[in-house]
Amino acid sequence: MDFSWTEHRFAGGALALDVANSVVLRIDPERSIDRFSVPEQMDAFPEAAMEFSTERALFGTLAPVVSENRKAFLVLREAIDGYFRAVVRGNENGGLLADLLEAVAGMLRRSASGSLEAATAHSALALLAEGEKKRLKLCGNCGWLFIDRSKNRSRTWCDMAVCGNRVKAARHYRRGRSVATGEKP
Repeated sequence: MDFSWTEHRFAGGALALDVANSVVLRIDPERSIDRFSVPEQMDAFPEAAMEFSTERALFGTLAPVVSENRKAFLVLREAIDGYFRAVVRGNENGGLLADLLEAVAGMLRRSASGSLEAATAHSALALLAEGEKKRLKLCGNCGWLFIDRSKNRSRTWCDMAVCGNRVKAARHYRRGRSVATGEKP
């Protein structure tokens, strides 16, 4: 299957969330796809992040994850996802925060400045410090984490053009079908 990193795949609003969202359909283990399980996709991520990430101006040029850091980088990704997903669900706890901080510290100790690993660690720390946690949400369609920066904090989907349209199209299809069959929508 052909795959490319597109603007939609950077809908999280922060590099750390975009990295966490590299697992597609995390909420459905039977259909879940880990984009970083394919080394070429992980290697292509930094270049796409430099083009599409909301935080691209903060980190500049990014080097791909070096082979000796890949395992620790995936630990960081899972710590980011686990902690911020718990925050959104109102289940924030000290253990998950400690896991995140340990993963960040370990990554900062072993990664070079200008690397995807270091930039992701810094992005996670910024999410903790900036008060953006109050704006974190889970997409109502795909389950990705995103920052709702709308004025009234009413966003439901990570990306209206993709997830929002899918939900609305499915709703329209169900309505049309129920009218044709005489069922209630």
